[in-house]
Amino acid sequence: MPFPETPRVIYNKNPLREVICQLRFPPILRIESSPADFQDMVRNEFPDFVQTSEVLAVGPSPFVAQIPVQMASHISNLTKTVNYEFASEDGAWKTNLTRDFVSLSASSYRHWETFREKLQVPLHALIAVYKPRRFSRIGLRYVDVIQRSTLDLDDVSWSELLQPQVLGILGSPDVANSVRAFRSSYELALENDQDSVRIVTSFWKNTENGETCYVIDSDFFTSQPTPLEGASEKLEYFNVRASRLIRWCITERLHSAMEPTNI
Repeated sequence: MPFPETPRVIYNKNPLREVICQLRFPPILRIESSPADFQDMVRNEFPDFVQTSEVLAVGPSPFVAQIPVQMASHISNLTKTVNYEFASEDGAWKTNLTRDFVSLSASSYRHWETFREKLQVPLHALIAVYKPRRFSRIGLRYVDVIQRSTLDLDDVSWSELLQPQVLGILGSPDVANSVRAFRSSYELALENDQDSVRIVTSFWKNTENGETCYVIDSDFFTSQPTPLEGASEKLEYFNVRASRLIRWCITERLHSAMEPTNI
């Protein structure tokens, strides 16, 4: 298997900045004209509402992103899709609904059980109101940001905190201090040979204090058609692999600094 088994822990100094689950389905056009019933079912958990429109290209168009939205509506090969966003009062939880996906994002992730429970609200509403036939893609994405100052590791090198397989040239004492920016991307098959994970690592500069942080962005996904009743099992599978992946990326010193608690 790509990542070895490891005991599950909760980090008291959690590096997770965002966790996102997205479930895609064949387009349901009624969603764009009638979101009221869905809103009624999620309002208790997600009372705040914002509606936006996104411009999409119908055919190949490499310069679409450069076109202002006001002009785009006059171009024949562009179309708009409506995105309904419902958020918790503190903004830490958001669920988005469009004609071809529902998603949940958390910026204050603590553990999987809470996230799974929150996800049931928009997922149940989607199935009850719009009755999709299946999911065409399921994704679970974790964005970890390693900020050394919050872990009392300000003067510790990245080579002492991250494993060689994710360091690249940052592991070289000759050039590590000269690296100003980097980005690496890999897509790996998981052990079932059906699902994948896309791992992107990069530097990110905290604009508040100028600190350079290390980002591990892991997106677990399947593009295999999945029956509605199979979504929960697939997400459980991804969650377990996500825990193994982050432990595979970091050293014992970083693991300890994040104050793990066994579950």
